[in-house]
Amino acid sequence: MEMASEKQQAAGEYNFPTKGRNGLPRIQTHGKEQAKEICHDDSVPPVKAQTIDELHSLQKKQRSVPNTPIKGETTTINQSPKFNVNEEEQQRLQSISASLASLTRETGPKVVRGDPSETPRAHVTHHVQAPTDIMNTSDSGLKFTHILYNLSPAELYEQAIKYEKGSFITSSGALATLSGAKTGRSPRDKRVVRDETTENELWWGKGSPNIEMDEHTFMINRERAVDYLCSLDKVYVNDQFLNWDPVHRIKVRIVSARAYHSLFMHNMCIRPTPEELEEFGTPEFTIYNAGMFPCNRYTHYMTSSTSIDLNLARREMVILGTQYAGEMKKGLFGVMHYLMPKRQILSLHSGCNMGKDGDVALFFGLSGTGKTTLSTDHNRYLIGDDEHCWSENGVSNIEGGCYAKCIDLSKDKEPDIFNAIKFGTVMENVVFDEHTREVDYSDKSVTENTRAAYPIEYIPNAKIPCVGPHPKNVILLACDAFGVLPPVSKLSLAQTMYHFISGYTALVAGTEDGIKEPQATFSACFGAAFIMLHPTKYATMLAEKMKKHGATGWLVNTGWSGGSYGSGKRIKLAYTRKIIDAIHSGRLLEAKYKKTEIFGLEIPSEIEGVPSEILDPANTWPDKASHKETLMKLGGLFKKNFEGFLNYKNDNNLLTDEIQAAGPNLQ
Repeated sequence: MEMASEKQQAAGEYNFPTKGRNGLPRIQTHGKEQAKEICHDDSVPPVKAQTIDELHSLQKKQRSVPNTPIKGETTTINQSPKFNVNEEEQQRLQSISASLASLTRETGPKVVRGDPSETPRAHVTHHVQAPTDIMNTSDSGLKFTHILYNLSPAELYEQAIKYEKGSFITSSGALATLSGAKTGRSPRDKRVVRDETTENELWWGKGSPNIEMDEHTFMINRERAVDYLCSLDKVYVNDQFLNWDPVHRIKVRIVSARAYHSLFMHNMCIRPTPEELEEFGTPEFTIYNAGMFPCNRYTHYMTSSTSIDLNLARREMVILGTQYAGEMKKGLFGVMHYLMPKRQILSLHSGCNMGKDGDVALFFGLSGTGKTTLSTDHNRYLIGDDEHCWSENGVSNIEGGCYAKCIDLSKDKEPDIFNAIKFGTVMENVVFDEHTREVDYSDKSVTENTRAAYPIEYIPNAKIPCVGPHPKNVILLACDAFGVLPPVSKLSLAQTMYHFISGYTALVAGTEDGIKEPQATFSACFGAAFIMLHPTKYATMLAEKMKKHGATGWLVNTGWSGGSYGSGKRIKLAYTRKIIDAIHSGRLLEAKYKKTEIFGLEIPSEIEGVPSEILDPANTWPDKASHKETLMKLGGLFKKNFEGFLNYKNDNNLLTDEIQAAGPNLQ
């Protein structure tokens, strides 16, 4: 192989300057530098296990007394054939066959309904016409692939326990399973096809989550994924909806190799009625989840054996090299972030609830800010916990389920989530007792990122259908570990846009000798890893809708008061709930306000049930000079982060001087 020219290297093509293992060339691929600049890396550390068996062993807490195996156990399988399909079913199978067609097999494999283990091939009589050109037909094109179509949770339980190692029924009735080596998303391996359309529409470059690939490379990966799926004896197919607003809902098809993935998407997407399924027709977006099979690392643009590829022109997504189910959920969220704004609908990474009088509130916040806790309120209806649309009809949940964190989950702190973990729920990477199958929610042996996916109707106060009127309040949550932001501030439209674009919270990170200092984290629109367009476009749409429908913006600090982390104290949840209640009721609009220095935030003088002295952070710090210094430091971090957005302009001049002026003033 010749060395790549300088021109090729400049274009981002391969070069192999050094030798790897066993004399093979070391892989250096396009996009590594760009991947380092990704806006928000929420990936998790790799699992400790080195083999599948070792990973499986982490799941179960071994008992001191071993179980005695039962000898001579047999299983009776119902072997009745399932191939008497009507005309509608035949059309559906033909549609799925077309979905599974690759470039070299234009008609896809021959698909039949049912589990191959329950229907021996001897029961099937097929007349296959001999191909006219045998050179254009592969062996895979002659085989049958069994389609397990929109199975029920009970059927998917049976499939998972029977065929997928690491799948068990827990004591609560939930299905526990393993996601393999990847226990979190892989944002550095996510790619979006850059073509003539997306070139000008999407947000590219530093800070953007959109790492580019070309059409040809996408088709190579698509071919690899489809070939893998077609080589299997059976695949799982889900036809479902996104968006509870019937006018703007999207039809999606998910093709996967694991029952776990099918159950996960059954819970997370909106489940069609039997009548809707009969009239489903052609999907508007398709996922090919071949995550059990790796991508070819020598393919252009690849940086590992994992690749999650999105082609907006083809309305397709390909997953290779990761079995983490969250890639499907967030991949579809990215699609909605692209499709909905084209319809003048704002897509939002937020929680949403509604009062008994019809007042709707949106909750934005990064991990640890209390978004899930505060949006789940027994006195209000839950519209959704994570993904929403705001259209001319009001708000609507994008999803049909919830994807909750399980680490340190308890019935006392989060009873609704705890009780939702029952039959039908799928749990990822949790550890349980080998005998009782009781889950230990504090155990991080597999990963800290343990999750549960369940239908939203498992939450008692969920509003079904998950739609509501136009929001009355837009609440931006920040866990400020610096301790200088007020517990609550009323925002102008410009300030709402500024803080929405910033997407601030602060994490607490450990350092040497036990010293811990806050670390500021910014994620544009409170979900930078999933947005497709420039943040200012979403912020402008938010401001326009808030102005049109009279919504008020609020900044709520759920973090520290009286000092930074280590010296101050975290604001009590009871106080934050009182603040949120006052926002919902409208009482907080009637309060007297004063403006803070540096950030220029409007803070109330009093709130019922909340000590007045904590409403102004300057009053709670014993060292006033230290407070001013910390406030200036945080203001500087905000301004530095916002510099990345200043050069963005378009025909509408979205980033106005007014928005810039709404940030901290360090003069």
